[in-house]
Amino acid sequence: MNAPAKQVQLSELFKAASARKRRQQRIAFALLRGLTVIVALLLLIIVGYITVKGLPSLSWEFLTGSPKNGMTEGGIFPAIVGTLCLAAGSMIFAFPVGVMAGIYLSEYVSNGPIKQFIRIMTNNLAGVPSVVFGLFGMSLFVNGLDFGSSILAGSLTLAIMVLPVIIRTTEEALKAVDPSHRMASYALGASRWQTTRRVVLPQAMPGILTGFVLAVGRVSGETAPILFTAAAYFLTRLPESIFDQVMALPYHLYVLATSGTDIEKSQPAAFGTAMVLILLVLMMNLLTSLLRNRLNRKAGIK
Repeated sequence: MNAPAKQVQLSELFKAASARKRRQQRIAFALLRGLTVIVALLLLIIVGYITVKGLPSLSWEFLTGSPKNGMTEGGIFPAIVGTLCLAAGSMIFAFPVGVMAGIYLSEYVSNGPIKQFIRIMTNNLAGVPSVVFGLFGMSLFVNGLDFGSSILAGSLTLAIMVLPVIIRTTEEALKAVDPSHRMASYALGASRWQTTRRVVLPQAMPGILTGFVLAVGRVSGETAPILFTAAAYFLTRLPESIFDQVMALPYHLYVLATSGTDIEKSQPAAFGTAMVLILLVLMMNLLTSLLRNRLNRKAGIK
């Protein structure tokens, strides 16, 4: 076979291989788009169903009143306040500890057995079922430290539960910062802590806030941990201290759906509670996203 014939044959083979790769790429992209659409549709179906069922129950009295008549009537204001208290309390404990642990892993510990051990323990902690955290919190905080069933015990339990999320997102956000910025800071004579605090953290803060959003969303919707440590079945008053019990939206929803109350009467309140819980988490996520975008603009990150 002469040289021109070989070139033609190689050209045909190259075109066939390129066409095959493009076809595989189109199939892969179509599959990914299809899966993304399915996930979005599932979310829309769930939110739409809860909205249709829960919207008729929403009213000013429902949002600001206390439950009555076996919790089939009245409002959910004590549960809203309790959920906000538990979410705020857990973040007060978990966020600083998680961020500091992430900074330690990313900036101060070299790759080795210690770092590997901490990561394994963090991953294992993330895989522990939430009901186990509830039992642990009851044993340590409620009974061992004698906090009783209270906001403090529930917040500490939830804080331990979401620590892995904050630690890993903080570590990944710090890793994403351009290493040349660290080198430039060191070259100007800054210490490691000065570099971390003034150069790395401001650029990583939007990513760290992502972990904050995930953590808030999880603690706001957890039932098992607060079932043993903080949640009350029925309260008409608001908490006065961190040692008081509280109602909470997820536990209130659980009670309405599974207790001995009249299901037909409690169903509207249950869907209304679910919708308020979704809106509450959405508002927290929205506020945090606005703050993250503002930090991105200040840092010059698009």
